[in-house]
Order: sequence, then structure tokens, then C-alpha cells
Amino acid sequence: MLISVAYSLIGASFGAIAVSGGLPLWVPVVMSLFVFAGASQFVTVGVIFAGGGAVAAVLAGLVLNARLLPFGFAVAGSFGSRWWSRLIGAHTLTDASVGFVLRHQDPALRRAAFWAGNIAAFLVWNAATVLGALAGDVLGDTDALGLDVALPAILLSLVLPSLTGRGDGQRARRRAALVGGVLAVATTPLLPTGVPVLLALAALPLTLLRDTPPPKAPPGPRAPATPSASPAPPAPPAPETP
Repeated sequence: MLISVAYSLIGASFGAIAVSGGLPLWVPVVMSLFVFAGASQFVTVGVIFAGGGAVAAVLAGLVLNARLLPFGFAVAGSFGSRWWSRLIGAHTLTDASVGFVLRHQDPALRRAAFWAGNIAAFLVWNAATVLGALAGDVLGDTDALGLDVALPAILLSLVLPSLTGRGDGQRARRRAALVGGVLAVATTPLLPTGVPVLLALAALPLTLLRDTPPPKAPPGPRAPATPSASPAPPAPPAPETP
């Protein structure tokens, strides 16, 4: 539910920004249908508005969207076995859906959460894009409304539960998340948009490291066995009376 609300706000923002910046109404609508990648769509439109060519805009979007490749491997079991289900699952994959799916351990629950979340997000995103594009300049500066932080906040709420448990490999996941976050934050002022996110993926190999359990203390010398007491000898028989 929260993911759908966030997507509706950000999708409307994307449609409004694209149209108010001078693009025809059909451009954001087609992008949402066939690209369905919010960050990449914003970056692509931003490059065009900054004066970059179509090739530069498409390359920027592809580079940013490459972050979904390891996410796809993480939830590939939820795609299904048929080619069309894999195609639809890969197309509708988002950061938020991955975080939502990974909260569940049962494969059946994962599959249900994957498809329910992805289809709902896809429908909401596209409907909101159309409404935002029709609104045009009405929404104005969407960043001033705080809509740009809605999705990151929800993503953080989805990721945190998977980092606070005590299961196997939790420390390795926390290390990877910490290193990746530091890399992304530190390089954001220095690198083009989207590149810090890709750089943060360099921390993924840290999840393969497992904590070495502390060595067990060697067993001490065994105490000698205490000999069991021998049974008392039987009493001699009483002498017979003549």
C-alpha cells in the first residue's frame, strides 16, 4: 500500500515535469509503459532538458538501470518458469518490490508478494504518469513538495528489517550495506547522477564473507576415573549346631 502511494506521487511528478519541460504528452506515457524505471526515466528526461542528445540520455538511463541486474538474480525464483512470466517479471522489477519480496522467507509468499507488488506498482505508476502529464504545469516544483524523498524513505523501511535480524550472514549484509551507503553518499557530489548507486554495488561481495566463529577452547585433561567401591565379601555361614 505504501509503495503504491509513493509511486502514485512520483509518477505524477514525472509526468508533470516531462510535459512542463516541453516534451509531448505521449513521451512520458510511452516511457512509463516500456521503460518503467522511475530513476532512469527522471535521469533520461533530465539529460534531455540539460541539452544532451538522445544517445546520451538513453545511455544514462541504461547505466542507472544496471543496478537492477543483481536484484533480478536475488528474486529470480519468484519469476516463474515460463518465458512470458520471466519477461513480465523482469520488466516490472523495481527496487521497492525486491525489498518487499526479501522480507518473506517462504517461497510461496515471496512469489505472491512479488507479483502483487509489481503489478500494482506498474498500474499505479502508469496511471499517475498520465494524470501528471495531463496536469502539466499545475503541480509546479515537485521537489518543493517533498515528493522526491517519498520513495527512498519507503525503500529504507523495507530494507531495514532484513538488516536487523540475527540469522546467518546478517553481519556480512550489514557490512555490505554500510560500505555501499558510505560509497554512494561520499561520491554523490563528485560523480554524475546514477553513478554513485552503481559504485555502491561494489560492496556486494562483502555479503559472501561469513563471520568466522571463535575457536573452541581445547579440552582440558580428563580427571582420572574414580574406582567404584568393590562389593563387601559375603558373611561366612553360621556353624551348624550338633
